[in-house]
Amino acid sequence: MSRIMKRYSSTAALLGAALLAACSYDKNAVQDPASPVDGAAFVRFFNFAVNAPGVNFYAGPNKMTAITSASGTESTTGVAYGAAGSSGLYSAIAPGTYTLSGNIAAATDKDLAISTASSTLDNGKSYSFYMSGFYDATTKKSDGFVVLDDFSNTIDWTVATVRFVNAISNSSPMILYAKNTAAGSTEVAVGAAVAYKAAGAFTALPPGVYDLSTRLAGSSTNIITRAGVSFGFGKVYTITARGDITVTAATATNRAQLDNTFNR
Repeated sequence: MSRIMKRYSSTAALLGAALLAACSYDKNAVQDPASPVDGAAFVRFFNFAVNAPGVNFYAGPNKMTAITSASGTESTTGVAYGAAGSSGLYSAIAPGTYTLSGNIAAATDKDLAISTASSTLDNGKSYSFYMSGFYDATTKKSDGFVVLDDFSNTIDWTVATVRFVNAISNSSPMILYAKNTAAGSTEVAVGAAVAYKAAGAFTALPPGVYDLSTRLAGSSTNIITRAGVSFGFGKVYTITARGDITVTAATATNRAQLDNTFNR
């Protein structure tokens, strides 16, 4: 395991410890499920289910994310739609099989699991759990899925590494394209078409600033776009499509968007 990975997982563990200390008298406080970093799996969490309430994330009975209010008690806001738990950092946890879930943070329906996915988390490997699709306010459920973040622990300082995840339930399989904004650059596909609840392969790109778009296979029509995304030397990124593919209003909260999150 690389020193970089250890540093990020250790940071996440420290954040979890800080939250535990802040909530030490709260029965719902963040748990401390992590084994030592050299014997751990790593997982991070995203609330990308359209119209979902704010949540805290769990791995089985272990609370993995929570937000502390100014008074020192746990906030009832939770991780809102479009956001990542613990600012997208990985949390360390003992390897094993878990039901990962997003549980309502508000006082009403407190701790109700609205999105779940079961996964075996292997030692030394990294994963991302996504709440996805649409939240149904009647059933109080949304989709959820887990992907393996199988980027190499060996750092190549000459390139950036990028992959695409599709969390839009009403989309067709899409290909992510990236065009370096430097003069004379050619647009390239970042992997193949990616269906809902799937992840593409990590792909090396020259570091730089890129305009991103998604298209259907064989099509020249952009579906989702995002301009001016920076990819740095030796770094790893996940671009995730989220939202409602039918919404085109430029400022709508539930419009289809491309999220850029740093893996390493």
